[in-house]
Amino acid sequence: MQADVPQKTIYKVIAAASIGNFVEWFDFAVYGFLATAISQQFFPGDDPQAGLLKTFVVFAVAFAFRPLGGVVFGMLGDRIGRKRTLALTILLMAAATTAIGFLPNYAAIGVAAPLALTLARCVQGFSAGGEYAGACAYVMEHAPRGQRARYASFLPVSTFSAFASAAVVAYALGVWLGPQAMADWGWRLPFILSAPLGLIGLYLRTKLAETPAFQAVAEEDHGAQHASLRETFGSHGLRILWLSLFIAVTALSFYTFTTYFSTYVQVVGQLSRNQALLVGVCGLLVAIALCPVAGRYSDYVGRKRTMYTVCALAVVCAYPSFQLAKSGSVPLALLGAALQALAAVLSGVVTAVLLSELFPTRIRYTASAISYNLAYTVFGGTAPLMATYLIERTGEHLAPAYYLMAIAVLALLGASQLPETAQVDLADVRS
Repeated sequence: MQADVPQKTIYKVIAAASIGNFVEWFDFAVYGFLATAISQQFFPGDDPQAGLLKTFVVFAVAFAFRPLGGVVFGMLGDRIGRKRTLALTILLMAAATTAIGFLPNYAAIGVAAPLALTLARCVQGFSAGGEYAGACAYVMEHAPRGQRARYASFLPVSTFSAFASAAVVAYALGVWLGPQAMADWGWRLPFILSAPLGLIGLYLRTKLAETPAFQAVAEEDHGAQHASLRETFGSHGLRILWLSLFIAVTALSFYTFTTYFSTYVQVVGQLSRNQALLVGVCGLLVAIALCPVAGRYSDYVGRKRTMYTVCALAVVCAYPSFQLAKSGSVPLALLGAALQALAAVLSGVVTAVLLSELFPTRIRYTASAISYNLAYTVFGGTAPLMATYLIERTGEHLAPAYYLMAIAVLALLGASQLPETAQVDLADVRS
């Protein structure tokens, strides 16, 4: 039986998990917002577009390392515990992010500069692969049955807050320092900011105890001998597949909403960069406000109905949200962003819970990290690229909406194969 945990301890757990999650996504968001300045520093040349493309290639490299990080840190978390593994992921993440802020540019060390940037991004992607699934497991293994989605909703709050904060910080620095200073050295400041944030997260995580669920397994198994990767896939391969299919819509809707939508309203809707930033930040604030509502909804109706609701929202809202976004009107684009937020928020909240409820304790970290990172690598990291490609290939500005609708149908297949888990005791999960 899952042990009862004092309310005060649960909130400490949420704080420790959320700060690490915030640092992870703040880094990814800042890199995207400052891509132009980074390209000038590390990929200078006569063709700015080529430099920007190389900058985004380095961005994509981080996603390629996420599945590997998920496997390594997942197995480590199932072997030595959630607490120590999460302390390691945030330490690596903060160190790599801060290092970017201090890297010499191309003018100083030549080709070694972009190579060092790529290495730092690889470390970030590797550590990020073990962060989110572990943070979810850490919170869920403390949360009471029947209220897990409510507590899980704090993790998406930290994610959306990170993107909003990154946008505001990048914009404020640009206004305060001016374009030239921002391009020369100001872009470094948001990355350096990760150092104190990471240390705070590390401090909080090291002060907390291991989860009750992991402690119970460790006592039963005399050291918590985790399952091998072959055993994990052999006993739960299908469940990993079905969950990954559902998380496909979580990944796509998240990156479409947080990353691509602001580009879309500029390129197709012809809004200015500042107007697009306003739309993006307001949309993120809506998402933050919706997270607790989504958590309570999932606890009330159950996971199956929540997953079906996610797929329905993605299908129903995709077309009108992009139609509004290309209108050229800021108020209408804001409404489009709010519609985008619905599926992104609800899918993010239910995914945070499913990652823990579908797998037994001894393989929970590994199996959930594989499921999550597989879907995010294939459908999340490629979201802006696929949307741009589809528009260019078809000439249809609403092609990204159709793509999101198609993936929602695929996710529905995965959701239909997963069991209802809202009322299960995590200590009793076996298959």
